[in-house]
Amino acid sequence: MSKPRRSQAWYGGADKDGFIHRSWMKNQGFPDHVFDGRPIIGICNTWSELTPCNSGLRELAEGVKRGVWEAGGFPVEFPVMSLGETQMKPTAMMFRNLLAMDVEESIRAYGIDGVVLLGGCDKTTPGQLMGAASVDLPTIVVSSGPMLNGKWKGKDIGSGTDVWKFSESVRAGDLSLKEFMDAETGMSRSKGVCMTMGTASTMASIVEAMGMSLPTNAALPAVDARRMALAHMTGKRIVEMVEEDLKPSDVMTKESFQNAICANAAVGGSSNAVIHLLAIAGRVGIDLDLDAFELGGSVPLLVNCMPSGKYLMEDFCYAGGMPAVMAEIKRLLKPANTILGRDISAYYEGAECYNRDVIYAFDEPLKPAAGLRVLRGNLAVNGAIIKPSAATKELLEHEGEAYVFETIEELKATIDDPDLPVTKDSILVLKGCGPKGYPGMPEVGNMPIPGKLITQGVTDMVRVSDARMSGTAFGTVVLHVSPEAQAGGTLALVKTGDRIRLSASKGELQLLVDDTELALRRANWQPDPPHYVRGYAKLYIDHVMQAEHGADFDFLVGKDTRPVTRESH
Repeated sequence: MSKPRRSQAWYGGADKDGFIHRSWMKNQGFPDHVFDGRPIIGICNTWSELTPCNSGLRELAEGVKRGVWEAGGFPVEFPVMSLGETQMKPTAMMFRNLLAMDVEESIRAYGIDGVVLLGGCDKTTPGQLMGAASVDLPTIVVSSGPMLNGKWKGKDIGSGTDVWKFSESVRAGDLSLKEFMDAETGMSRSKGVCMTMGTASTMASIVEAMGMSLPTNAALPAVDARRMALAHMTGKRIVEMVEEDLKPSDVMTKESFQNAICANAAVGGSSNAVIHLLAIAGRVGIDLDLDAFELGGSVPLLVNCMPSGKYLMEDFCYAGGMPAVMAEIKRLLKPANTILGRDISAYYEGAECYNRDVIYAFDEPLKPAAGLRVLRGNLAVNGAIIKPSAATKELLEHEGEAYVFETIEELKATIDDPDLPVTKDSILVLKGCGPKGYPGMPEVGNMPIPGKLITQGVTDMVRVSDARMSGTAFGTVVLHVSPEAQAGGTLALVKTGDRIRLSASKGELQLLVDDTELALRRANWQPDPPHYVRGYAKLYIDHVMQAEHGADFDFLVGKDTRPVTRESH
């Protein structure tokens, strides 16, 4: 041991405080010798029955413990806030920063030397990484893993992606309500996160590409015995990492983030990765801005998974998973350290692809240059994004008249109005769904197609908002418009009938209204009254930054690695 364990400041003293820390832990049956200076490993668990995606993490924690004990460490499991993406209102995103605070303060306050993050559902992984990065103790991730493939009427169905499709089919009269309800049970057949390449699986893939988890972590199904074995090996590795003093700041470097951006493009990952990577980078102290994501714009799409393809995460796993993808994009990956203490190349050495219809070759991709595109212009002065791999190619270059929904409530009340004055060429605009406006920046950017157009066979339109969209969603959807409407961005000034021009190839999003008219509108504009005036929601509204800064809190950027020296007794 090269330096005193951090945990010994809690458990190594022969004084009153040492007595208190050890004695109360012993009421759980821990013997004297586990406080002998061995590494104490915190298992940061987001298990919750209200977060179904993370419902397997309680069992995986036992696998981690086995590995920690085997390596000579002392494992202690602790809970943190769990964010059930499919269950929370108004949106789980509003609570990501609260989870990050919970994780950061729990790690800092307790006498642990390293931490294993058990997450999965969309916001739990980035929230945990944000919090852990701000304390910078040795850290490693174990994901819950994806559900088994959904099954209905003898075919595979994907969580989220097929929900959107089925819902629109019901509105079009092509699918009965009974059939819609029957599909519900067949979609979610096991523990785990969405088995599409949604935000959860995207973040797990990114974590692996950054070297913050063991290889193969991203794609192993939640119920696969190999995931429990991986949890065991993770527990073993974190003890070694404490001995090596290998911290997040040693792994999550500028090069690691660049590798993550390339990997996200190659797998057809969620647009939400932009928000989360920006926030994590801010905690690590990496200068990452929206323009960095242009790096992914030239990366071909290699993974044929929903929503950008047809297969699911179980198929992705059996085809070779992230090691096979990383082997294909190795020419793009920069040398970077990992939690193994070795270069990222160790993650894909000897990797093979077992199904070329699931994982395509770099030189024969599913789609060329399909990564996220950053858009700028007078409608998005600080940027917006679009996901070309999930869009209709013909709509990526488009000019049309705006039809504006001032609120999400207005959209829901009028979208199926048969007299709604829209055509297939209209551009739907939704306001008030940014970080401050909703609040929390919900996944409503993939607005429904108006009912009158669905019956005409229209399946996609250009849609523009300051919201996000689910990683499982699809369509020609412009997201994260910044500044948001509630912050006084140009989006707040758009009126029905205005013309908007989108050019994904040029990275442009322009409101075709002259500056004089816009100045007049701005002079008459007022923000909406806040939805919340107390509690955490007020804290969120007052301190959340805009999308290009990862929607983190302004007072949480960076880290605090100072030791805790004051005792409670």
